[in-house]
Amino acid sequence: MRVALVSDSHGDVRRLRRALDALVARGAEAVVHCGDVGSVECVAALGDAAPTALAVAGNMDRRVDQLAAAAERAGVTFSTRHVELDIGGGAETPSGLVATHGDDARLLAELIRGEQFAYVCHGHTHRRRDERFGAVRVINPGALRHPRGGSGPGAALLDTDAGAVNWVKP
Repeated sequence: MRVALVSDSHGDVRRLRRALDALVARGAEAVVHCGDVGSVECVAALGDAAPTALAVAGNMDRRVDQLAAAAERAGVTFSTRHVELDIGGGAETPSGLVATHGDDARLLAELIRGEQFAYVCHGHTHRRRDERFGAVRVINPGALRHPRGGSGPGAALLDTDAGAVNWVKP
């Protein structure tokens, strides 16, 4: 499965749409936003991008009730703590993908240490990350707004079949 990973759009719907267009053009079948969505317009863009779209709230998302209502209207799975995506893989442990924002370091560590998910995705740091901890792969797609680490605004396309992450600039 090819999964578009985005984070920290902070309400910049134009940049988010550019990133989603680029990811969908590369074959993304699902979209996961790792927090700090920032606006109901960004939630709607997620719903427009792919039939399967998930988003988690971040520490800068102030009107979470409005984001949740927009997500329901757009068919986007939304949570304040974490969202899970079934990526296939059968009964292997770990399997699946989970996304959280990453501002709750304890939750992020628990998701990684628990080894329940093959992929743990997060945002918050505004820095790209692709690391393995045992059987768990931890990915941060970087930030669409105010990126850190010199990589510029970005997103990622995760191909779970190939085990590849491709960085995409909007």
